[in-house]
Parts: sequence; C-alpha cells; structure tokens
Amino acid sequence: MIRTFRLIVLFICTLFVNTGLAQEDTVAFSSAAPTAILIDAKTGEVFYEKDADRPVPPASMSKLMTQLLIFDQLKSGKLTEEQELLISEDAWRRGGGVSGSSTMYAEVNSKVSVINLLRGSIIQSANDACIALAEGVAGTEAAFVSMLNEKAKVLGLKNSVLANSTGLPDPSHVMSMRDLANVARHIFLEHPKYFKIYSEPSFTWNKIEQKNRNPLLADIKGSDGMKTGYTKESGYGLVGTADRDGRRLIMVVGGLTSINERRNEASKLLEWGYRQFKPFEVYDEEVVVSTARVWGGESRWVDLKTKTPFKVALSPREQATVEVKLDYSGPLMAPIKKDIQVGIVRILAGGNTIAEHPVFTGNDVAEVKTMWKRAMDSLMIIVMGG
Repeated sequence: MIRTFRLIVLFICTLFVNTGLAQEDTVAFSSAAPTAILIDAKTGEVFYEKDADRPVPPASMSKLMTQLLIFDQLKSGKLTEEQELLISEDAWRRGGGVSGSSTMYAEVNSKVSVINLLRGSIIQSANDACIALAEGVAGTEAAFVSMLNEKAKVLGLKNSVLANSTGLPDPSHVMSMRDLANVARHIFLEHPKYFKIYSEPSFTWNKIEQKNRNPLLADIKGSDGMKTGYTKESGYGLVGTADRDGRRLIMVVGGLTSINERRNEASKLLEWGYRQFKPFEVYDEEVVVSTARVWGGESRWVDLKTKTPFKVALSPREQATVEVKLDYSGPLMAPIKKDIQVGIVRILAGGNTIAEHPVFTGNDVAEVKTMWKRAMDSLMIIVMGG
C-alpha cells in the first residue's frame, strides 16, 4: 500500500530573528494606476490593491480568458495543437490587417493551426486569431462568449462580463483587476506548458515578425508574462508576472494614460512587491534533508537529498509562521536506485504552501538476499501500514 508520510523537518521562524532577516511592517506604497492589484501566484494572497473590484473595460487583457478556454480544450483533448481552424471573413475583417487593430495578418479563408493561433493571440495580441479560435471551438463567437461567461462563473469571477473573445470595445465587456489576476494565476497553475508562450519574444506569421508587447520582459528580472491592453475606453493596462527566489507575483494595473506610464507603474508595483521579501536559502545543492525507511533492503534507511539549491523569498508576516515539511511516498521498497525523485520539500507559512522543491534518493539500496528478512519486512508493512 502506498501512503504519504509528512515529516516536519525544520521550523525556521526563530532563525529569521537570530540572523536579522525579519523586517518591519510593509512599507506604504501607492500606485498612480486608477485600479491595481498585486498577488502571490501560489497562495493568492493579496499584497496590494487599489479599487481592484471595480468592473472596467479590460481591452486585450481579457484575451487571457479566451486563451484559458483554449488551454482547457487542449488539456481535455477536445482540441489538438496541430488542428487547423479557418480564418473566416468575419475574423479577417474585424480582426485582420484590414481592421487596423492588433492582428497576426492571417489571410482570409486560410487555415491556421491552434498552436499558431494561440501564439498570435498571446504574442501579437491578434484579434483575428481570437475570433478564429472562438469560431473553431463553438461555431460562432457569440456561442464562445457564452462559454467564457460560464467559465467566469466556475472561476468565481465576481466582476466580469465578457461580450467578445478579443477585448474590442463593447460597453457590456468588463473585468476587474482582481478577476484578471485570478485568471492569470489559474493559467499559471493549471497550464504550465502553455504559460511558457507568454515569454516568447516574437512571433512571425505571413512573413511579418512582431515583437512581444509586454515591456516587463525586458525591464523586470524574472518577468515571463503576460498581457497588455489598450483601447480609448480602457486606457493602458497590463497583466504582468515574475518569479524571483521561488516567489511568483502577479500584478495588474489599468486605466493609465500612456504606454510609458503603464510601463513605469507596472515596474514600480512589481519591484515594490519584491522589496517586501527577504531571500532565504532553505537547502544548498546535494544536501541530505532526511532519511526514509526502506523495506526489504540491505540497509533499512536511504538518504533523501536535494539536487539543486532551494531558495525562497518570504515576507515579514510569513517569517513569523514559516515551516519546512517533507512529503514522500512510502513504503520505499528495495531495490532503490540513487537520484530517483521520491518526495517534495514544501515551505509553508500560515498553513499555506508557498514554495516546493523535489527531493531524491541519495544512495543505492540493494534488495536483501535472505528470504526470512524479506518476509519479516513484508509482515511489518502489513502490521504497521508502512
């Protein structure tokens, strides 16, 4: 029987006090953005918010919802990456080169694979790509919008109503900054394979190369996504995320007056967020973190070790309650090979997991040769449950 064993390895709250890593309360910050939010991607904890629940025109930032729905379709097998979808006349006229809006310049009546349409919608913010994806999945964009709003309910988005797949101006098309942050978080947690597309620097279609519009990719250490937005009605907005020292923050700003103001305020908010944390090295590489019981082996124990350094950044509030725990699956049965992942070290604060790191077997354990010892170990497993 496979069971999960949880072992408290180390409490480090006193370590922060002893080493002088604990900080004072969070320094006050005020964004110039009319509406903004900053959250932790792992836990969802809010570190900063300003009018974050007000429904506002999201412009192209709402394309995250379209992309999320396509990721879901791919994950479930209802779509494949290679599947080709039609660029209808409507998609071409409202979202193509003739529209004057963001486009991947797909030709009318051509067929484009789902994965390339995704790249167009993410990297180039292409409206023709979004409409083609919507029509390919649901038959019409209107039917796809119904799916978007159902997904919004499932996600618990309380201040979002979607009217199209693109974010093009529509008085009934609104989202809040909190809802956008939660959509971004869901994409990161549930679709890591496709999340990587958000950091790709450029995409070429129809021999036209376009650069990724996200300024944070060049400005912010660790930045790897996600989506800009602008219409006259919405102003300039940005959903941004970065990862440093094992902590991923997600930031959303909206309603700014220029590209430069958007760039500056987004950068300020993320950098302020990371200044609230102190980095802590939990383990160096090749460190034995614990031992695990082995059944039916020449040795009764096997070392559990890290292979790479494990660092995490913690806020002052988290430092007061932080603990390190080890989860591993057992019983571990011989023979055991070295460098096989058997568990995860988790960093918890306030009971929430904020970071995790794999642990591996540190040595080989040969299977015991004597029949009676194997029989005794088998009996012990039955009696003790591992």
